[in-house]
Amino acid sequence: MKPIIKYLAPAFAVVLAGCAVMPSGVELDKLAADITKASFRDQGQAKVDRLVQDDTNRECSAADVAGKPIDEKVAKTIEAANLKTIKWPSDGKFLGDWKEGEKIAQSGRGMTWSDAAGSENGGNCYNCHQIDKKEISFGTIGPSLYNYGKLRGVTDPASPASKAMVEYTWGKIWNSKAYNACSNMPRAGHAGILNEQQVRHIVALLLDPKSPVNQ
Repeated sequence: MKPIIKYLAPAFAVVLAGCAVMPSGVELDKLAADITKASFRDQGQAKVDRLVQDDTNRECSAADVAGKPIDEKVAKTIEAANLKTIKWPSDGKFLGDWKEGEKIAQSGRGMTWSDAAGSENGGNCYNCHQIDKKEISFGTIGPSLYNYGKLRGVTDPASPASKAMVEYTWGKIWNSKAYNACSNMPRAGHAGILNEQQVRHIVALLLDPKSPVNQ
């Protein structure tokens, strides 16, 4: 509590002075950042470095605060930079086991202070998307992914005709901001939320013709 009071004191001083001298926007931003930093600590898998924004998040946050769309040129620059970060399958195989993909999509575990070191995270995909029709609990922040591959004509993911869609799906899961600068979708692979094999399983869930998603 003492560290927080330390950072709140300047703000209280301004109020007590009758707001004679209001802090600038830059000063308020710094004060807010200092308070936030003082309120957290490293514990288990949860590290305070999560509070550090990269250029992508910084630009998107600024546009959000301003209440206007991000500048188109800035957005294109962000997407190009993020596209370069995508790590493609080390063995060239984009699809794994859709059954494992469903388990990952269902799981919201991981990256909290109480999770065991080295444990795999879930994808928490159903929190934002409808995927398998049999699952009645899902969020609507993102679009429905039911029939994802079927609607896009992916009947054989290994065929040359499906190559672009398979690669796009992998890239979107790995780093969504490569395709939409200020996407709300987590950068699952880029942020270390999911590993390469897990991404492979999620791609299979969405594109494998045998997956219930495409039935």
